Amino acid sequence: MIGKLRLTQKRFLASCVVLFAAAVILPVHLAAAPNAPATITFRKVFKSSYPEFTEIKIGENGTGTFDIRALDDAPSPQAFQVSQGLAQEIFQLAAKLHDFQGASLDVHRRIANLGQKTFVYENGSEKYEVSFNYTLDEAAAKLANIFEGLSRQELDLSDLQRTMRYDHLGVNDVVRQIESDYNDKLLPEPDRLLPLLDRLAADNTFVDVARQRARSLATRIRRPR
Repeated sequence: MIGKLRLTQKRFLASCVVLFAAAVILPVHLAAAPNAPATITFRKVFKSSYPEFTEIKIGENGTGTFDIRALDDAPSPQAFQVSQGLAQEIFQLAAKLHDFQGASLDVHRRIANLGQKTFVYENGSEKYEVSFNYTLDEAAAKLANIFEGLSRQELDLSDLQRTMRYDHLGVNDVVRQIESDYNDKLLPEPDRLLPLLDRLAADNTFVDVARQRARSLATRIRRPR
């Protein structure tokens, strides 16, 4: 009887050792899981302007979110996508700035308020950020222009969607604004607007001048000089 009891105790102790080992190994295994893709966020706060608040986050794979609104509005990030080529360009420019680690971009002299801009790099536990009003750094200025252009592009897309649905008479003004932004090379990926422009051009419920302008602009986007 005593022998059986000792055997049972040994089996119990062996089971405890196995469970303890599993409890130790499991957290290590979870910690070793791959991190989410690195992201770069651009944030701009410019009170009393339009828009007052812009935040665009881009992942290495091109997926991201944007939140463009008034400061008093509740956050409402929307999913969107950029091309792999543009995502690579964004991360290459950030790399030139050492992913913002220890960066100092502001000119540090009295100039007009152009909006407080912030870059944030995140990769797992790493997080670096830098803020500035105006910079003379070429890579930082180019990166800011890309994000400003993406903001302009999303506003154009939103305005076109809204007027095509609710304000047919206002569509021509919106297409004219998009055309102006395209002429000024403000839109990083104007081909994102093609599905809506094509739909507008083919829909005879809209005025002819808007349809013709949309058709012409779509042709230019497809065949840039």
